Parts: sequence; C-alpha cells; structure tokens
Amino acid sequence: MSKVFTKSATDDVWSGNVLLDSIAGQSIGILIPSTQLTFAQAEYEAGLMAWRLQNAQSLRVTSRGWGVKAGQNCMGEAGISPVTVAPNDILTVYPLPVDGTAQKSNVLAWVRTTKGVELFKAKAVADNTATAMKTAVNDQTLGDAFFNSTLQSISVQCEDGCTLDSIQIIDEMGGVVFTAQGNVRGATTPAAKSNEYNLDLPRLAIGIGKGWSFKVITVSE
Repeated sequence: MSKVFTKSATDDVWSGNVLLDSIAGQSIGILIPSTQLTFAQAEYEAGLMAWRLQNAQSLRVTSRGWGVKAGQNCMGEAGISPVTVAPNDILTVYPLPVDGTAQKSNVLAWVRTTKGVELFKAKAVADNTATAMKTAVNDQTLGDAFFNSTLQSISVQCEDGCTLDSIQIIDEMGGVVFTAQGNVRGATTPAAKSNEYNLDLPRLAIGIGKGWSFKVITVSE
C-alpha cells in the first residue's frame, strides 16, 4: 500500500508544515495507524528540504530523511529503516529556497549523536568560506547542543546545483578535529552519487566537546 501526502509548505520552519493525505486530507497517524513504513519519497519544487516522522504529543522523531527536486526521485534511494506509524504521528517538512544571491548557498544537515538527532542549517553560505551550521530550531552550535556526547553520523544536503567542498568539525581552540570531502547531487549532474545528499557519513565516533562547531565549505552553481 502506498499513500501520497502533500503540503504547500512555508520555508525555514517545521511548525505548520504537516503533510496531509492527498485524498482524505488526514495526517499519516490518523490515516494509517499501526502500518509499517519501509520507504519514503519526498519532493520539493526548488531549493532543499528535510522531512521527519514525529509523534505530535511526545515530539519523538522515529524517521527522517531528505527531499529531492521534483522529478528526480529514485526508488533505489527511498528505502528507510522499518518504522511503525503511531496514531499521533505526523509527517512534517523543513524546506529552504535557493538563496538566489551570487556565490551564496543554503545548507541543511542531519546530525546524530548519542544524545539524539537534530537538523542543522546554514543560510547564505559564501563560496569557499568555512561557515558554522547551527540547529534549525534553537540556533545552537554543535558543542552547545551536543556537549559531552558522541557524534555518530552526519548527512548534508545543499541547495540545488551547489557543490559541498567539505565539512569540518572544529574544537574550542579552532583546530580541525575531523574533515571530509563532499560532492554535488542530482540526476542532471554527472559526478553526483545521490539525488538526496551531498555527503553522507553513517559511521562516526567522535567525542564532542564544549565550544565545538560544525562547518561547511560550499561552491554555488
């Protein structure tokens, strides 16, 4: 069984961006409670977008991922870890537009640690400039949000056409603790590995200290 959920979403917020069934106009928890989900495909018109499955009462997030530009979805990337829909669950999205300014880009990242998972963002990132990402909701740095935890994974999505040169984990003294190179994404870019992410690091084990930051270096289209 497959269902389609839609929303004319507002940029730069989770609040109010609840997807509803295209036929019945109901949220996912009301429409298909106790159903196991094994894949999810999300699309946006332009820019970039994160999605999550969340319990509206407890706020617990049980699944999350990336949207892709409309027309570039691939079932090969749509698989998710099996999750059972609870009656209070809702699907929400967090979109950002293309920045629109020359040599600047918008970036999102899912960051998972032993303390939990948060969406990070950086807006109007200047080309070739290491720029700190902060939590999308509370505007906290990596060290503020996850001090004394272990970084387990990072997945980064840049706006359409943007190249992620690299990411950096920076300690309180400004030293580079960890760095990794990124890529482009999207079906129209020959070098791209994925339509969903510019970088995906699923197996990390880096202790996070107070005052640490997570930075991205990008190159716009």
